[in-house]
Amino acid sequence: MYIEWTERAADKIADKIQGQEGFLQLKYDTDGCGCVVSGVTALWLVNELDEGNERVETNGISLYVEKSKMIFLDEVMKIDFVPEANSFQLKSPNQILNPRMSYFNKI
Repeated sequence: MYIEWTERAADKIADKIQGQEGFLQLKYDTDGCGCVVSGVTALWLVNELDEGNERVETNGISLYVEKSKMIFLDEVMKIDFVPEANSFQLKSPNQILNPRMSYFNKI
């Protein structure tokens, strides 16, 4: 799996993290979705990683994904930031996985 950060997204996430220590996760959250295939992606900053998280290849900022949830994501993706929506966007060459992806500081 490879995830590219656009310059805009990298700048925005660096601004949000502001040098805090932790791990950035691309979380496939299924809480309240009713079914595991109806999950929603979000960016989480966490103190420590749960077992089963794997670092994915990126063009810069380190990012971790739960190995068991990789099946719901595409092999090549891009994270962008959309100022008009004030949110991140997760897309691949085939689809937009989340047009308004949130960031949560869980530290």
